[in-house]
Amino acid sequence: MKPTELSPAQARALFRGGLRVPTSGYSPGYAQANLISLPRDLAFDFLLFAQRNPKACPVLDVTEPGEVSASVFDGDLRTDLPAYRVYRDGKLVEECADVTDLWRDDLVSFLIGCSFTFETPLLEAGVPVRHIEAGTNAAMYETDRPCRSAGRFSGPLVVSMRPIPAGQVADAVRITSRYPAVHGAPVHVGDPAALGIADLDRPDYGDPVEVRKGEVPVFWACGVTPQAAVIASAPEFAIGHAPGHMAITDARDTEYQVP
Repeated sequence: MKPTELSPAQARALFRGGLRVPTSGYSPGYAQANLISLPRDLAFDFLLFAQRNPKACPVLDVTEPGEVSASVFDGDLRTDLPAYRVYRDGKLVEECADVTDLWRDDLVSFLIGCSFTFETPLLEAGVPVRHIEAGTNAAMYETDRPCRSAGRFSGPLVVSMRPIPAGQVADAVRITSRYPAVHGAPVHVGDPAALGIADLDRPDYGDPVEVRKGEVPVFWACGVTPQAAVIASAPEFAIGHAPGHMAITDARDTEYQVP
């Protein structure tokens, strides 16, 4: 079955079985989410960080400590994403396909909106999404724009980039602005240097994508921002998704569309 034909439950079963791929293009019509799981004593600080940085950290759901599913995710957060990253004292120590053995009863999980969710509306409007065309991960970059700090959390804004034909940039802005819960409208259009990005061919996360003649790089706030905050703030333990390897939720993308 093609990725575009899979229900969220079917996609999660494949990931639980060991499939390890970026999820862009999977289960179109359903929202995807970033994952960050933190010890309970850090949960309020992170929730405040997300509230102060809603473009980068739009919260879709928060679990009780130790819970492994959520109201929008009827699966197991320990096994049903394609890949995870594990941090200790701000250092990436492991990337793996299952975090069951590392799970703790005090972990609070945050599901953060993901821009993969609005790619289906872009495609339906005829706006190309290059990394889906190429079968690669999205390109993501740390910027020189600091997020607003909160409690023990601070760090840089991370953005995803999609090259858009110049004549369709307005369409891309209009379409994505209707999905504020999954990052909404772009934070920047054009020169990457304005965000402190020196080389589009060297993303900090994901894969580089080709920007063709007549196309403009367009940048959206990215849900990898929480992991950049973990690296910058060095909490003693955290689990996140591997960038581009998302939680496919049971919520329809239209639930997050505004008029």
